[in-house]
Amino acid sequence: QVRLVESGGGLAQAGGSLRLSCAASGGFIRFSVMGWYRQSPGKQRELVARMPSGGSTSYADSVKGRFTISRDNAKNTVYLQMNSLEPQDTAVYYCNAQILTYTSPNTPVGAWGQGTQVTVSS
Repeated sequence: QVRLVESGGGLAQAGGSLRLSCAASGGFIRFSVMGWYRQSPGKQRELVARMPSGGSTSYADSVKGRFTISRDNAKNTVYLQMNSLEPQDTAVYYCNAQILTYTSPNTPVGAWGQGTQVTVSS
């Protein structure tokens, strides 16, 4: 079973930076899509950044120019570099992956990490 583990959250001041990591483990073939979502109290979970395999990355309008998603296929890890943080970036950040597994080699299976808290103070 695929497991996603996030790290790198914490407290930052407005204008500061944090880098989130999401490491995947377990038996799988490869990722088709990896992405980051976030959820603030009382709000729905929203897409922050998305990186399809072999495709173009996409970002929420609110983070364009400030956040960068990247991946290291050798380490099965996806990153989210967050610069120029704003208090409204405060949320729990979740890693999501669409994965081709040995039991589902043609249809991606979705997986979520446990979430990591990011708090930005003004």
